[in-house]
Amino acid sequence: MRIRFYVLVSLFYGLTLSAQDYFPKNDGVKAENNNFTTFINAKIHITPTKVLDKGILLIQKGKVIEAGKTVQLPKNTVLIDLKGKSIYPSFIDIYSDFGVDIPKAAASGGRSAQYEPSREGFYWNDHIMPENNAISRFNYDSKKAKELREAGFGVVNTHIQDGIARGNGALISLNEFGNDSDRVLADKSAQYFSVTKSVAKRQAYPTSLMGTLALLRQMYFDADWYAKGNVTTKDLSLEALNANKGLVQIFEAKDKDNVLRADKIGDMFNINYTILAGGNEFESVAEIKATNATLIVPINFPDPYDVSDPYLADYVSLEDMRFWNQAPTNPKVLEENNITFGLTLHDQKSTSAFRNNLLKAIEYGLSKTKALEALTTIPAQILGKSNTIGSLLNGSQANFLITSGDIFDKGTVLYENWVQGQKHIIHDKQLKDIRGNYNLIAGEKMFQLSITGETDKPKVEVKEGEEKLTSKINYDDNWLTLSFNNKDGDQAFRLSAMVASSSDNLVGKLLLPDGTETTFNAIMTSAFSEKEKDVTQKKPVVVPIAFPNIGYGYSEQPKPESILFKNATVWTSEDVGIMENTDVLVKNGKIAKIGKDLKPSGATVVDATGKHLTAGIIDEHTHIAALSINESGQNSSAEVKMEDVVDPKHIGIYRDLAGGVTSAQLLHGSANPIGGRSAILKLKWGASAERMIYYNSPKFIKFALGENVKQSNWNSFSRFPQTRMGVEQTFINYFQRAKEYDLKKKSGQPYRFDEEMETLAEIINGERFISCHSYVQSEINMLMKVAEKFNFKVNTFTHILEGYKVADKMAEHGVGASTFSDWWAYKYEVNDAIPYNAAIMQSQGITVAINSDDAEMSRRLNQEAAKTVKYGGMTELEAWKMVTINPAKLLHIDDRVGSIKEGKDADLVLWNNNPLSVYAMVEKTIIEGAVYFDLEKDKQQREAIKKEKALLINLMLKEKDNGSPTQEPKKKNQEELHCDSL
Repeated sequence: MRIRFYVLVSLFYGLTLSAQDYFPKNDGVKAENNNFTTFINAKIHITPTKVLDKGILLIQKGKVIEAGKTVQLPKNTVLIDLKGKSIYPSFIDIYSDFGVDIPKAAASGGRSAQYEPSREGFYWNDHIMPENNAISRFNYDSKKAKELREAGFGVVNTHIQDGIARGNGALISLNEFGNDSDRVLADKSAQYFSVTKSVAKRQAYPTSLMGTLALLRQMYFDADWYAKGNVTTKDLSLEALNANKGLVQIFEAKDKDNVLRADKIGDMFNINYTILAGGNEFESVAEIKATNATLIVPINFPDPYDVSDPYLADYVSLEDMRFWNQAPTNPKVLEENNITFGLTLHDQKSTSAFRNNLLKAIEYGLSKTKALEALTTIPAQILGKSNTIGSLLNGSQANFLITSGDIFDKGTVLYENWVQGQKHIIHDKQLKDIRGNYNLIAGEKMFQLSITGETDKPKVEVKEGEEKLTSKINYDDNWLTLSFNNKDGDQAFRLSAMVASSSDNLVGKLLLPDGTETTFNAIMTSAFSEKEKDVTQKKPVVVPIAFPNIGYGYSEQPKPESILFKNATVWTSEDVGIMENTDVLVKNGKIAKIGKDLKPSGATVVDATGKHLTAGIIDEHTHIAALSINESGQNSSAEVKMEDVVDPKHIGIYRDLAGGVTSAQLLHGSANPIGGRSAILKLKWGASAERMIYYNSPKFIKFALGENVKQSNWNSFSRFPQTRMGVEQTFINYFQRAKEYDLKKKSGQPYRFDEEMETLAEIINGERFISCHSYVQSEINMLMKVAEKFNFKVNTFTHILEGYKVADKMAEHGVGASTFSDWWAYKYEVNDAIPYNAAIMQSQGITVAINSDDAEMSRRLNQEAAKTVKYGGMTELEAWKMVTINPAKLLHIDDRVGSIKEGKDADLVLWNNNPLSVYAMVEKTIIEGAVYFDLEKDKQQREAIKKEKALLINLMLKEKDNGSPTQEPKKKNQEELHCDSL
């Protein structure tokens, strides 16, 4: 093929892309640029996996015509020789707010508890806004576009980042020379969702993550009901939601556990969300992989903490230190696990920080091919635009980068970013690279000159002998100016030169300190090269992942073992009572045998002589391991689920295990009469939230009575009920509605699926059990009467501190009690509480449990149970049943746990003393045959934590010494949640 070189200036080349081709031209002669532009001799990355050395790229009218080794060139072709340079597709940011302002925050004055929508003709909840269109609020931002192009981006997918259902996005090209008719590649590129409420709306509901998830589920149920023509009124929100079902559905999670929550909703409604991740997915990569979700991953890695002050260093938790150390491995881990992901600028401190973080991810193991895919072909694939963007295949938009070499090498210069065939200069590619070492002859003296830094922003060092001189350099448009002082600093040498492309040496004008004008000559002795990394010295040190990934996490998740406890004092919590010198064999997660002189049969033998073996403690009422406790936006929140907000890395789980607790009911709070659905957990430290929840879990819900639900404790006057009378009417109203709902459902008529009514109907049908927060006898009686009116029974009154007054009526109703051992007088409605309450209620035939409702008390429930021996004369065995088999009965799990019986789950605790003693310590806590707490291992972990912290502190100090920006140490206080936590 014959190649002819043309002058690179054309009369037509400077023409911008036209707007609509039918728009009249009234400002001159009509002309269209039909020239071709051809780039030759470049290393062309057509796709991340298809690379041509010395390839040819032919473009016209903003499109790629052809890329290959041999290309037939049209006559009207402008040729650009890129010998020694590389071409890459421009990057795509799939999660951006470019050109779209976030709405301003609502005026102060608190959130409204309104139930009617503030917008006529739209969905009842103001945080659901699928009708929003990003394009209607779009304004091209030239300054931001320039920053993005300088970072290598040619296309962004933008949307209004506000609300739970956020509406449509728009796909925008960053072409400075076009207008919006050119730039808008898609005005409906995707539909967006999040777990965050609108800052611009004042509606109170939802007030919690579980409320947000419930709202999303109900929104989809309502959209289906609306789509089937069952609604006579107009709802523009649901119409938009349904109309946009065919678009890519993008969900902002921003946390590994929220990724799982979003995927769960997607599975429920057959939606394959593309999910914005949080950067911590490496901690739960197996669960993330199992979702099969495509992720959008930010790479905003945290700065090291400034731990130079040892006192302030103590503020930083090991969890946060680990995250700083491990976060850069997140893209590598995702790649190793074959998880599809794109990368995004989202949440970057600055656009310029993106490249540094990208190079860091590569340093920590992300392959360059995967990095390029995550910025080009994968975003294009997600958006369904693979045929137009993300590659340099024939027909694609001419969006590409021209670089000095490998785009992921630190020293590589980005020269140009072509967007829709339009050249945007980032750095002048004609600028000669003058970096290197020189012998500088200036006047009659010899100096050593070293030029480093970036090609267009060089740094200089001038030495005379071994002494470093003060110096300055400027280099622009191949024009060099340099000045330096003598040793004494009182005389200046000033140099200037036009750099010649034909020589490596520098020659030019010199002004000596005395004003004499002469010439200088700088002879290159060696060219500049990036210092080779010492792999053995500079390979990043990354500490191992733990399960969960905090201080007391385990290097491996506990697994079931075969264990034989020999010669223990066994507290069975069964009719046989306490058995002395007895063996218990654990196999396959179950209690296999109980007796004397049992054979190991391959099991690990534990000498339990002089020790006590009990069933695991069960806490009927706890608030540990939850991200939120109350959904307080409405007087009924039966639609929300505590299972949605289980926090598997909550330190309270580990502490409870150290206190012998193996199971717990995670209850909603008491902010409203009808609370949310419970989560019954096995405290499997290191497991996912899903694995902690009881298989085939009994269905429970939290109700509440008293001061909290009528809001007397926080002076709220915007929500019904405000009195105890109103509380009763709330129950009657909701149960009547649920009864009518259930009758319509059972009749076979079409009905709108309502999660709240479904839950309440389950209560009426005996399929869901109530655990009710209660104090005074009048309200206890009231709820039993309401239940009897609707033909069901209350399962458990929790707290129930005036239960001793109505124990006979409770027994007649058939309700159980879960109470405190000796709490009283901490608020007005508890003034009549007495420590004999538990014993009196049990004497009337009521199943009674002792619960915690408090993180500290939960790990001391053995001592709380012991108090009933003093207050009421309970036997030790009956006292112990109050924290084992009795709560198991209340939770309907007594066929699985709560006692030591052959065939039951091996949820066991080994104590070094009588478990009711204040001196008793837990030596081992076992769940389903796996050891989740071991006292000796705990001691080892404490030492390991000290060593790991010291290692990470030293790594952070080293980073600071190397000039890395740091962040101030922050103390991470984990809030203890209670019934009334809002």
